[in-house]
Amino acid sequence: MTENEQQNERQFVVHRIYTKDLSYEAPHTPDIFRQEWEPELELSMNTQANKLDAETFEVILSVTATTKLADKTASIVEVQQAGLFGIQGFPDPELAHLLGAYCPNLLFPYVREVVSDLVTKGSFPQLVLQPVNFDALFAQHQQQMMDQAKGEPAPTQH
Repeated sequence: MTENEQQNERQFVVHRIYTKDLSYEAPHTPDIFRQEWEPELELSMNTQANKLDAETFEVILSVTATTKLADKTASIVEVQQAGLFGIQGFPDPELAHLLGAYCPNLLFPYVREVVSDLVTKGSFPQLVLQPVNFDALFAQHQQQMMDQAKGEPAPTQH
């Protein structure tokens, strides 16, 4: 089989993008509204890929955005944005990159919109999540996996 024939067999299809799980809390309202608004944002993200059949994968991007004023939590938004993707004809390293970086990159704008909408509906100033370099995060994760396989200690996070 020639390289062109292999390229023609590759397929990547977005079947569906959906919100899988969603949570919003504003535990210190209405008192928090009376404070000066100088928030600190804590953001955590995780991705997960589930193989549903030979050519269908579900990728879930989980994001938790916690906004705090001093020692009080103003809001917590937890979103699991998912997508069903049809993928075939990619070798394992490219498939891993698609699932670990490319698909989360497609899902992120939807997460950003959900977070912003929920925070605004909670009567807080708009919260716009900054872009994320999923390629760099994927490369970092791959490096950590290789280091662990070699028995090297994982780098400390600051």
